[in-house]
Amino acid sequence: MGIPLNSILRLSEEQIKNSKIELNMNAGSRGNAYIDMWLKRPEAEKQQGLAEGCSYWGWYGNQRNFYPGHWVFSFARLYREDEWLFVSAGKIIDVPKDQRAEVEILKEFEPLFGRMIIKCVKGPTFGRYVFNMGKYLNDATVKEILPALYSGDTFQGYDRVHLPFAKLERIFRGEILPTYRDALECVTGIYCLTDRNTGKLYIGSATGEGGVAQRWGNYLDSKHGGNKKLRDLYNKKGSGYFEANFDFTLLEYYGLSYDSHKILERESYWKECLDTREHGYNDN
Repeated sequence: MGIPLNSILRLSEEQIKNSKIELNMNAGSRGNAYIDMWLKRPEAEKQQGLAEGCSYWGWYGNQRNFYPGHWVFSFARLYREDEWLFVSAGKIIDVPKDQRAEVEILKEFEPLFGRMIIKCVKGPTFGRYVFNMGKYLNDATVKEILPALYSGDTFQGYDRVHLPFAKLERIFRGEILPTYRDALECVTGIYCLTDRNTGKLYIGSATGEGGVAQRWGNYLDSKHGGNKKLRDLYNKKGSGYFEANFDFTLLEYYGLSYDSHKILERESYWKECLDTREHGYNDN
């Protein structure tokens, strides 16, 4: 059982009443995960709770999330459901319309920025992300306090490979998740590319030496991987569209020596199941 969150924060009853908790998931309904945005920021920013663009969005539609004088404790969701990284804490100075709030960082919590991971069940309130601290403080628990800044998750298994383009790119550059690319080099399989903007899918396969990593590396380099409909999309929208909207998911995985003909049969099966020739990006 985890440690109660307030045994670490040590907030008084008056401070709790004056505090908000910010549980950030994605930047908009189709935006990048906040944890991925946070990981890209300079280390000094993360240590000081100043990671630009990662906390303190002041508005929910026409409703203000917080007011001057409020304390705000900001968390970003990790890749495992209901686990959150403590990224900042600040006192609100001003809340300009439709902008991030101006804050004064609460220095007493700085040693925990980027290091404290909590377990907290947000529930079905996907759209909302700012709540009264008292709503979650009694239920949230501290899972661990890392010895150093959080640097990314570890490989969780082939049945959990689902990566936004930007995150896959950072993995292949060696910036995060050092075991992930190695794992993808060890398997062949069937994969799905998802265009989150349109909902269209592309089904592909990876066979032979280099495995899934080799094939996905082609997409990182060219964006379209040589596929006709994806190349047409690239010519219309450019590379930024793929970087902002495409996710990579591994559907099935096999050893490197697995029969490539059987893999191609499974690729065709998935194309038929998901109708990606007629309503997706597959052209054969």
